[in-house]
Amino acid sequence: MKDGSKCAPKTAMVAVLVALLCVASFKSFAAGQNYQIGSGNTVTADPPVPRPPSTPCKVVLFDNLAFEDFNPKSFAYEPPANCPGPWRKIVFEGNFSVTAGIQFDRTANVWLGGTNIYFGTTAEPSPTLSPSWHVESDLTEYAPLFLTPQAGQVDIGNLVNSMYTGIIYGSADVEFYPLEQGGVQNPRPFDAVLPLSATAGTVTLASPTDTLSATLSLPLNIERAFLDVYAQSQNADEFWYTCVPDDVAGELQSCPSTAFRETEITIDGQPAGVAPVFPWIYTGGIDPFLWFPLPGVETLNFIPYRVDLTPFAGLLSNGQPHTVSLSIYNVDNYFSATAALLLLLDQNATQVSGGVTHNGLKAAPNPNVVENLNTSNGNITGTVSVTSGRDFAITGYVEGSAGKVTTTVSQNIVFANLQNFNITSANYVQDITQNTQIYSTTTIEDSTGKRVTSLVARYPLTVDISLAPSGNNIAQTTSIHQEYHSQTTDTVNGKVTFTSERNNAVGPTDTLLFDQNFNLIGNQGQSSVNHYFLNNSLGGCYDLTLDAVNNVLTAVNYVCNPQ
Repeated sequence: MKDGSKCAPKTAMVAVLVALLCVASFKSFAAGQNYQIGSGNTVTADPPVPRPPSTPCKVVLFDNLAFEDFNPKSFAYEPPANCPGPWRKIVFEGNFSVTAGIQFDRTANVWLGGTNIYFGTTAEPSPTLSPSWHVESDLTEYAPLFLTPQAGQVDIGNLVNSMYTGIIYGSADVEFYPLEQGGVQNPRPFDAVLPLSATAGTVTLASPTDTLSATLSLPLNIERAFLDVYAQSQNADEFWYTCVPDDVAGELQSCPSTAFRETEITIDGQPAGVAPVFPWIYTGGIDPFLWFPLPGVETLNFIPYRVDLTPFAGLLSNGQPHTVSLSIYNVDNYFSATAALLLLLDQNATQVSGGVTHNGLKAAPNPNVVENLNTSNGNITGTVSVTSGRDFAITGYVEGSAGKVTTTVSQNIVFANLQNFNITSANYVQDITQNTQIYSTTTIEDSTGKRVTSLVARYPLTVDISLAPSGNNIAQTTSIHQEYHSQTTDTVNGKVTFTSERNNAVGPTDTLLFDQNFNLIGNQGQSSVNHYFLNNSLGGCYDLTLDAVNNVLTAVNYVCNPQ
């Protein structure tokens, strides 16, 4: 935590006031969050969605619904009568809780038609804690979804019986901020939002040949296209980053298929993009006490990976049906997937022409697996690693009202997972170091010059697990560091016009104590830190750190250092 800043508060209440002063755009620093020192309630350092100063119209999607079975709940959406579009900002808000007791973490989805508008998981309760939490996201770009009445659905499958007693409750609404007369929408909303799923609900991808696919009849005047992808690991693949090659999975007591997963995107069977898989960890993951009160990165509110398909815009506009598909490389039962095709249209042309002029993306990756294990007297030591690299460029063009516009998407994606094992009759050690690094550049050239957007992102993850005797007990100590980091840069004709940086990191540690029959008898030494940093060249900033010790919140510190 930085020192010496005039924006360094000493208490949570001061933190709220300081945030209001430091970053006007984040006008509700603690919106929906209940930062109480000494509390075990679930909180995150995630920033609220910046809002305009105007008063929004609010549409309630559902209110205080109880989730105690596996039946999705329906609701009817109506556009806000007092705030007809276009809108300057659209914000989804969700508030959830689960009663005290025993319950697993559960997956939560909210849909309008077949389009997902919220995807996340729930916090686990304890016999003495009924956690509540708040999530929100910016849906301004999804504006077409909200223009017409349609059916909605919320799905939080939950088992409630004599053993699993926690009942989940949820409410959600959408805030619509009017666009001032003569105002400009920034970012520009998409003109069409097309889900790949025919109906509400995720699609199960249990093997590498399973696909989420849609054959679509598309507009004739597409100028840009994107795909927002969610790929959530489930069941045997929940801890995919701990997996090892099939031939050593048994002796290493780990899941098979190696620790490499990747989402492949195709258009009409042609490779079109790659969506790296973020290693989300849910609140029951490995050791539930790790995540009281601070869950992992994006655990409660997933952020989709956006694939730029603009080089295919001319092809997609040719009047023929096109099939967009995604699959998971190395999936081993299973991933839950959903995706939406997002289109920007040429408003001054009824039809455009164009095509793909270069596609350097191979259909499948070629990961490299290295086993360096030693077995002696029943003990196993050594390492297993898997690495993969993608380096490609795809170029296409569109001829429309602005003349010829050429787009090149270039990406270099590097994945590495190294696992160190030390297994004896009394001890089990598995240390994992993983990272995904993404270098992506989109270059748009037309008669006005060249516009370039560059993204550098990384997903570092370390997981250290040690199981060993501790007096008359058995201790499992786990330490995790999980992070999402991204930097973006926009240039126009060689001049930098905008930069931004975002980092979200969570680092917990905990020791579980078991008796000799592996009955859980408690935990000790728990601590955690969640740090969220955001900055951009327009002066916006947000820098919040939450600390926890012994499963309760112990510190809330905010600093504001605008550029």
